[in-house]
Amino acid sequence: MITLQWVYILAGAAFAAFALLGLADASNPRRLRNALFWGLMAASMWAGDRLGDFGNGLLVIALVAIGGLGLGRGTVGEVAPEVRAERAARHRNALFLIALVIPATALIGTFLFKHLPALVDAKQVTLISLALGVLLALAAGHALLRAPPGLPLQQGRRLMDQVGWAAVLPQMLASLGAVFAMAGVGEAVGAIIRLGIPEGSLLGAVIAYGLGMALFTIVMGNAFAAFPVMFAAIGMPLLIAGYHGDAAIVSAIGMLAGFCGTLMTPMAANFNLVPAALLELKDDYGVIRRQIGTALPLLAINILFIYWFAF
Repeated sequence: MITLQWVYILAGAAFAAFALLGLADASNPRRLRNALFWGLMAASMWAGDRLGDFGNGLLVIALVAIGGLGLGRGTVGEVAPEVRAERAARHRNALFLIALVIPATALIGTFLFKHLPALVDAKQVTLISLALGVLLALAAGHALLRAPPGLPLQQGRRLMDQVGWAAVLPQMLASLGAVFAMAGVGEAVGAIIRLGIPEGSLLGAVIAYGLGMALFTIVMGNAFAAFPVMFAAIGMPLLIAGYHGDAAIVSAIGMLAGFCGTLMTPMAANFNLVPAALLELKDDYGVIRRQIGTALPLLAINILFIYWFAF
């Protein structure tokens, strides 16, 4: 049976390749630091379940220390702008078909593999399908572009070096949300927020919940990390238990309110900093600046939707 462990092995192999390729890039003055950073990521993927809490804690501290010192970038593997322009003109929109292989495989696999429990772990079909989609996209890209087998790893390594520590920020922030929930942060935050909500005001509670989801997401960079805190603070005790709101609507639209915060924060590196790096924008925060005008009206609409439909 294919389990989530196979996905971890695949991800670990990619990080190990980034470490080795980075170590061989003599043009990068910090190549040893880069190699150690991605090597530790590979170790976490391959042996995280055997390191235990203490060992994983030390590994995370090491990653933070190395990331704090800063990673470097080399020039090995760079493709000249004119070459990229020529390839883009030659292949045109066919390039997007390669990228669409990943979500298409994830969607199809999520529905298909649920009926094949002997082949794929039914609880992890989405992540396993996503990993399969990456492999199929690599194969499709190789067939269409006739690229050398090692080129995707080399370019992936260059991208990860360019993004740096921000590439692993979402995972760390999501873990932080779980830690906050276990430490009772939600109850403590709720006690403070409820002091500012007018007694008996449903609208005030809904606004506090929606704004809180967005603000905590801005701080933590991940709506999944903000949700346990705000649900324990406002969602469950006030909106559901106090005002008898529909739990599904409060939870689902509350997450959408959090996603509005995702659009406005550099802490959501995979959404806002990685695209800027991919597009080589002069403004690292250019994506965020363009999204604020969309995020704020959406946040207001989501708050109104909770008020209208959950009660």
